[in-house]
Amino acid sequence: MKTRRSKVLMLVTGYVIFFVTIAALIAFSVYVYVAAERQYGDDKGIVFALMLVTVLFLALVCTVIDGIRRKVTVDRPVENISDATARIASGDFSVRIRTFHPYGRYDEFDCIADNINTMAAELSKTKVLHTDFVSNVSHELKTPLAIIQNCSQAIKDGNPDEETLNKYADVLVATSKRLTALVTNILKLNRLENQQIRTEPKSIRLNEMLAESVLAFEDAIEAKGLELYCDLDELVIQSDPDYLEIVWSNLISNAIKFTEPNGKISVSLKEEGGEAVVKVSDTGIGISAETGRHIFDKFYQGDTSHAQEGNGLGLALVKKVIDVLGGEISVESQLGKGSTFIVRLRGKVA
Repeated sequence: MKTRRSKVLMLVTGYVIFFVTIAALIAFSVYVYVAAERQYGDDKGIVFALMLVTVLFLALVCTVIDGIRRKVTVDRPVENISDATARIASGDFSVRIRTFHPYGRYDEFDCIADNINTMAAELSKTKVLHTDFVSNVSHELKTPLAIIQNCSQAIKDGNPDEETLNKYADVLVATSKRLTALVTNILKLNRLENQQIRTEPKSIRLNEMLAESVLAFEDAIEAKGLELYCDLDELVIQSDPDYLEIVWSNLISNAIKFTEPNGKISVSLKEEGGEAVVKVSDTGIGISAETGRHIFDKFYQGDTSHAQEGNGLGLALVKKVIDVLGGEISVESQLGKGSTFIVRLRGKVA
């Protein structure tokens, strides 16, 4: 509001200055004419010559002043903006344009410069994220590919017995599954981040969906001897079931993975303030405050001892899905005492 008022004030001031300048020039011309008439009234040729010289002089002064004004207020900002955009187009996102007036007195060129600076900053962040992403993907692909290559080469070069061959086969199957999961998650993230998806909201019995998601991990829960506690209120919500399945699958899988044998995990569903609130808790290793700040970043793994069981994309994918669906996700945790992931889904809850 203040900036808009300043723009209007500057515009009015400019018009007033222009008006006063033109009025002064006309007044000066009239003054010269009157003075010439008094002095050389009988000789119209001299009066005409004096007026012609006066008009030409004033036109020259106005032309010079307008040229200087355009150079300072138009040409210089345009050159700076043109140079900056050319550098950005060539890939130099470090360029920044100095605004020509202090904040609060911005003109159109200042607004353009400010927008270009913001764009360059965002492009610079995107470039860094892209570089890091490619580096992380390359690293994540390199490890399973090396395992597959080494096992395949060992089978080819040696003459392993059946037991050893079965071990190699198990490693190859597990590694190929991990590789498949990595590629699948990368493709899903790419589609989500480039908004190449169209959500299809449907009426979902969320309690039944969560129960089915938990049952899908029944074998893993029993294998670790985990105690399972579910408290699911009957709720119907409008959302996309395909993408919600990604959320529940990753959260429950993580709860199982990071909970020691004979531990406890719980899943609850409640309605709070017109929102469906899902909590997935575990009594696992927990996370530190520093880890909590990065837990939803791509390829971030707070607990590297479980690195072979994931690729650091699960929670990044969950966060992106929740953002697309218009919800919120947060985490509460204490080291050594476990974690609770809280998902809030907006929309019609029945």
